[in-house]
Amino acid sequence: MVRRGTQAAGGFLSGFRDFIMRGNVVDLAVAVIIGAAFSKIIDSLVADIITPAILNPAMKAAGVDKLSELSAGGIQYGLFVAAVLNFLIIAFCIYVLVQAFEKAKKRVIRQEALEEEEPDVNLVAQERLTGAIERLTHVIETK
Repeated sequence: MVRRGTQAAGGFLSGFRDFIMRGNVVDLAVAVIIGAAFSKIIDSLVADIITPAILNPAMKAAGVDKLSELSAGGIQYGLFVAAVLNFLIIAFCIYVLVQAFEKAKKRVIRQEALEEEEPDVNLVAQERLTGAIERLTHVIETK
């Protein structure tokens, strides 16, 4: 019975190893790590640069120093406005990035298509030389 447990553990570990070694699992892990790092950059951009630039005039007009102090009739809407603004800015940044990647992808596809269409210069020269030799051979043979 000990042997059966060892085989089960070995099968489990083998299955786990196979699961981890799948390409899509590794790709997903890389995407999550890069996404977390990118998220920090976007959060800083939104919280430290864009939101203050947009909301500072509104906060000065309302006479408050912190977003949490913005309120109307006891409803504190300042943080909600900031959260909505953060969402819109992050969505816009993601949109711009996706558009840039799509544009770059299309450019690469067009470039590859052009490279496939353009004949190899050496091949063209070799074909011309072969044709010239064949014509010369034909002229010599006919005389």
